[in-house]
Amino acid sequence: MPEEITGKIKRRYMAHFINASANPESPVYVRLGDDLEEYNVEMNANVNKTNNILGETSTLIDSYEPQSAVEPYYAVVGNPLHTRLQKIIDERLTLDDLKTDVLDVHLWEEDEVKTGSFVAYREEAIIEVGSYGGDVSGYQIPFNLHYTGVRVKGLFDVATKTFTPDTPAAPEE
Repeated sequence: MPEEITGKIKRRYMAHFINASANPESPVYVRLGDDLEEYNVEMNANVNKTNNILGETSTLIDSYEPQSAVEPYYAVVGNPLHTRLQKIIDERLTLDDLKTDVLDVHLWEEDEVKTGSFVAYREEAIIEVGSYGGDVSGYQIPFNLHYTGVRVKGLFDVATKTFTPDTPAAPEE
């Protein structure tokens, strides 16, 4: 990393990538951000509140259903993400054909050993194309990502765009 990041983290250092390949064995990661002024992963926590007879309230969060919206997304000829989204539209794909994975990459946390690799979390997601068309500014395919909860920590090499999952430590004997 050419610069040391301290203090408040600039938005560009929280990078989001989506696997544009339909083949999970050969991922093609594309960084989200072109034309996006904002991108948020909504956590959608399942919150349970109960009141007891003493007048106290207990709050419990027992799960999350994260999702995000990519809007606008302008189609670009030759972009593998556009190819994947167009195939979903053209062939009306459903079920497992909509599965992909996304990466949240912490560009402020470079690995001390592997230069150019950063802490990342890969999570399985489902692509939902909500509409396609748009206005005169260009052909748009806005879409939503529904995260499944299958999440793995690892390292992402920015140059090669490869994700390597952390290997669990071997149990002590």
